[in-house]
Amino acid sequence: MRINRYLASCNVASRRKCEEIILSGQVKVNGELIRDLSYQIDEKNDQVSVRGKIVEYKEDFVYYILNKPEGVISAVSSRFDEPTVTQLIHDEPRRIYPVGRLDKDTEGLIFLTNDGDLSYRLTHPKFEKTKVYEALLKGRIDERGLTKLSKGVMLDGRKTSDAQVVLLKMIKGDSLIRISIREGRNRQIRRMCEMIGHPVVRLKRIEEAGLRLGELKPGEYRKLNKNEIKKLYGADKEK
Repeated sequence: MRINRYLASCNVASRRKCEEIILSGQVKVNGELIRDLSYQIDEKNDQVSVRGKIVEYKEDFVYYILNKPEGVISAVSSRFDEPTVTQLIHDEPRRIYPVGRLDKDTEGLIFLTNDGDLSYRLTHPKFEKTKVYEALLKGRIDERGLTKLSKGVMLDGRKTSDAQVVLLKMIKGDSLIRISIREGRNRQIRRMCEMIGHPVVRLKRIEEAGLRLGELKPGEYRKLNKNEIKKLYGADKEK
């Protein structure tokens, strides 16, 4: 396993921060100073230290999928005593974190884990993990509007990437669409829909990185199985 991933798995810091720690000369392997980010660690035999302190590798990771209700924030804690996603996971002694974010007013799929490497792979833009949403839009969207969403709109001076957009049905004069994106800009779908004149009435994430929310009701969650975890990592997982 690469040294930066090893340190992140030991909860030294985030993966990116671990890279800084390595490059600044604070890490030794078997007494030898290591600055090479590609250095491979034998987790069973190598002794790794950070600033002179031995770190231990314990692969005791947990993975949850949660249907986040509206009104709950995607964070570990809140300065304003708002309910958080971690408070919904009961009887879990380990400290876990939400992977990415869903807006407070958005419902749907969010992963929680203590595996920093997986969190990195799901959130870093270079891995381009697909996220699928169902959005109820104000008014009747026409083909022109659907095409605009699918080909991208300008947000903050930069065009959004191509999206897959399908009109599912009309609900009392409003349009229910399914939209798939590979980006994660702040409030992206809400802003895209506002740009074409159809603000979002309700938004729900139903799929991410190939895993679907399924029958989980708002506030319900479950642990992921081994096959699901493997699917989230994908074929590009580092050894």
